[in-house]
Amino acid sequence: MAPQKSTPNTQEKIRKKEEKKLAKNEDFFITSGKIKVPVSNPQKIYFPLEKITKKMVVEYYQSIVKYILPFLKDRPESLKRNPNGILDQGFYHKDAGENAPDFIRTFPVHSESTNKEIDYIICNDKTTLAYLNNLGCIELNPWHSTIKKPDHPDYMIIDIDPSEKNNFEQVVAVANAFKKILDKAGAKSFCKTSGSSGLHIYVPMNKKYAYETVKDFAQLLCLMVNEMLPDLTTLTRNLAKRGNEKIYLDYLQNRRGQTIASVYSLRPHKGATVSMPLHWREVKKGLSPMKFTIHNSLKRIQKYPSLFDGIFGPAVNIDKCMKNLGLEFLGN
Repeated sequence: MAPQKSTPNTQEKIRKKEEKKLAKNEDFFITSGKIKVPVSNPQKIYFPLEKITKKMVVEYYQSIVKYILPFLKDRPESLKRNPNGILDQGFYHKDAGENAPDFIRTFPVHSESTNKEIDYIICNDKTTLAYLNNLGCIELNPWHSTIKKPDHPDYMIIDIDPSEKNNFEQVVAVANAFKKILDKAGAKSFCKTSGSSGLHIYVPMNKKYAYETVKDFAQLLCLMVNEMLPDLTTLTRNLAKRGNEKIYLDYLQNRRGQTIASVYSLRPHKGATVSMPLHWREVKKGLSPMKFTIHNSLKRIQKYPSLFDGIFGPAVNIDKCMKNLGLEFLGN
């Protein structure tokens, strides 16, 4: 007999069944000094098939707090909330709101679209991290720049975003095409799984360049890869226009206010996958986006605790990179 397919309805039944088993909703708190953060409904099922609860999500983040906080520090957070777990589509919001506790630090940013000040939450400590998790933030989405220099990112990001018809070997091939060009440019680069179906490539910028310059550089790199792999890649953002058989090379991440799942972040997807930094030698055939999960990531992080620290290293020299690639400098 063929195995029964998992559907949202069957997953919802599993979720309700498990929550009944875990009906003892004992109090659960994260504390630091005098600050005590309550975690409501800790036994709520967030990942039905994996039987992963809200409490387990909070505990995962607390277990990696010293590793993830350097990548969140002083960065405004765009909140992606799934308070009812991964079966719920969830929603985004940015403003901390009036109900945020006193220990929550915020950074005001003027929104041109609404002509209002938005108070972005800054996550610099374990209690703020627990507060975000309690709101239903399964994943964490920090800005690429800090409040110290919000118009100048610390790194450039290229998001390799496959369609449903692409396989991961194709994603790996595209990542290695970028690596080849970046090596020729003389630019250090770092790669991580997205925690979903793609890969993310980072290049250190160390607040040296404005977002526009970084975006233009990323666009040129994407154009070069697209020329190398025209049948596999596209720079067309509109899904209807680009079709569903090509990998989207997203350089538009390099704009103020854009966010992407942080390194070490859980993703609200089947398997409870984690966005994990990689050695470039690992970016090869056989790599799976499902390899790193809530269950095995801490051991991996402890083994390679500094694998992604290089994204905060010295800025690449875009002028020299462009010359090495036979192109003209973009400007400051």
